[in-house]
Amino acid sequence: MESLLRRGDVVTVIDDLSTGFEANLEHARRSAGARLRFVHATVSEAERRSDLDAFDRVYHLAAAVGVRRVMQRPLDSLEVNVLETSAAIRMAQRTGARTIIASSSEVYGKSTRLPLNESDDVVYGPTSVTRWSYGCSKALDEFMALAAHRTAGLPVVVVRLFNTVGPRQVGRWGMVLPRFIASARANQPLEVHGDGMQSRCFADVRDVVRGIEQLLEVEAAQGGVFNVGSDRTIGIRALAELVIRRTASRSTIALQTYESAFGAGFEDLRARQPDLTRIRGLIGFDATIALEQTIDDIGAWLDAVSHKEHAA
Repeated sequence: MESLLRRGDVVTVIDDLSTGFEANLEHARRSAGARLRFVHATVSEAERRSDLDAFDRVYHLAAAVGVRRVMQRPLDSLEVNVLETSAAIRMAQRTGARTIIASSSEVYGKSTRLPLNESDDVVYGPTSVTRWSYGCSKALDEFMALAAHRTAGLPVVVVRLFNTVGPRQVGRWGMVLPRFIASARANQPLEVHGDGMQSRCFADVRDVVRGIEQLLEVEAAQGGVFNVGSDRTIGIRALAELVIRRTASRSTIALQTYESAFGAGFEDLRARQPDLTRIRGLIGFDATIALEQTIDDIGAWLDAVSHKEHAA
C-alpha cells in the first residue's frame, strides 16, 4: 500500500480487520490524504457495493493467516481463503484489472523435493488431518485464478509467498519471527517446536512487495505462478539463537512438542526452500534485505509502538 501511494496511486484498502489493525494505516493517511481510502468489510461484502468497481490493479492479499489460527478455526480458514478469493476474482473481472493472487508455499504440502519448483507436483496428507486443509484451500485459489485467466482473459499473476516477515507483523496466530522477538525482548523463553532443526527461508516484506509490484506490470507474467521470497535457509533453533543475539536478550530456548502446541497428529516439514529461477529469469528478482536487518527493524517498530502506548 505505502509503495503504491509513494508512486502516486489512489489506493482503496478493503479489510475486515480479523487479523489486521487499522492503526497500520495512520502514517499513510497523514501523507496520502484522500488518495487512501479504507473500507472495513470482507471482500464478499465489498463485492456487493456499487462504489467499488473502478480498480485497474487488484492486490488480493486477504487470507486466513497463521498455523495456530488454521488449526483452531479450520472451517473459517477454508471459507475465508476460498470464498473471499472467488469474490476478489469477480471484482477484478468487472474491469479486467491486473490482479495479484497471493498464494502460499503451503500449496506444496509435504513435498520433499528441494528447492520447491512451481512445476512440482503437490503432495498432501489425508483430509482427516487438519494440517493440510490450508494448503489445499490455497491451491484451489490458484485453480480459480488460472481458470479466470484461461477462460475470461483476466490478467492475473499467482505468487506463492514463503515466510514473509517484517515490521507490523504480530505473533498472535503463530508467526514464528515476531513471536520470537517479542519473547526475547521480554527475556522470556523462546518456544521452539519439535527439535528446532527444521529449516525455513524468511524474506523481508519490503523485498516481497517489490517483487510483486514488478510481476504485475510484466505481460509475460500473466497466467503464471511464481515463488516469491528468499532462498536463504535457516534452522528454527538457529533463528531463535539469532534473535537472542540481535536483541541482546537473556532469554533461553525451550523445546515444545508439536502435540502440545497444536494437538495430536500435527505434521511439520523438515525443510522448505523456494526455487527462484522463474522469477529471477523474468524480472531479475532477489531478496536483498538481510534477515538480521529485518530482526532489527521489527525491534525498532516494537519500540515505537511501546513508546506510543506509554505516551497515550
